Amino acid sequence: MNEKILCGKTLSQQILDTVSDEVENLRVNNQRQPALAVVLVGSDPASQVYVRNKKNACEKVAVKSLEYILPAETNQAELVNLIQQLNADESVDGILVQLPLPAHLDSKLIIDSILPNKDVDGFHRYNMGSLALKDPNICPCTPHGVMYMLDSINLEYHGKHAVILGTSNIVGRPMALELINRGATVTMCNSKTCNVVELIGAADIVIAAIGRPNFVQGAWLKPGCIAIDVGINRLDTGKLCGDIEFTSAFERAQYITPVPGGVGPMTIAMLLKNTLHCYKLNTRKEV
Repeated sequence: MNEKILCGKTLSQQILDTVSDEVENLRVNNQRQPALAVVLVGSDPASQVYVRNKKNACEKVAVKSLEYILPAETNQAELVNLIQQLNADESVDGILVQLPLPAHLDSKLIIDSILPNKDVDGFHRYNMGSLALKDPNICPCTPHGVMYMLDSINLEYHGKHAVILGTSNIVGRPMALELINRGATVTMCNSKTCNVVELIGAADIVIAAIGRPNFVQGAWLKPGCIAIDVGINRLDTGKLCGDIEFTSAFERAQYITPVPGGVGPMTIAMLLKNTLHCYKLNTRKEV
């Protein structure tokens, strides 16, 4: 692998190996096995793939995987009732409700019905607020995975200007908080930002999470920058690509993430790391 490429497959394996070792140590000491409950409402094909990937990752590190597949017509009360049952179950450490939910369900209300210490996605308002106050409890998986990648190159954040494309609660906003907490200067761009090319050209770190294939052109990038591509898009040809045009960006960047095999594997690895963290938080409460 080229030294410019931040390989998510390699870095994520480091995290999974650590989680696996800790889970094995629990088993050796006759401790309870950590358990992750994944709730899927409906039959969205992409969501089914994500759930399957999460189940496979659990198996690799010996985390117990519990699946709850609900019909698309499930109503709000039924879903909240299931979550409350999982909240009360001391053998369940993490609860993940696969997003997006069907349109008739209120995602914010559903996420906030999960106990903060079982919220492995880190989306509960308590966990997001804790991150904003620089006292994180459980961090959203994708941004935390990106920070692990940046830490792997011993990045000095102070004095660095980071530009984030996308302002979602899943990636953009928590990503900004992670970087601010480390001392970086952060600019967030949305679809109405006027001088986005100029901003990208001044950035030491560019993080693209907008779901627009090959949007960021290599010529826009500051030479020697770090280009982190969170996007994953399928072209008409069937080929996967990110939000950054990789070939031209590769020539300009000091470090760059590929798609696939970049940020994606880090998200799954951080989910398992968060599950183990929830296990420790909940076991402490049991004791």
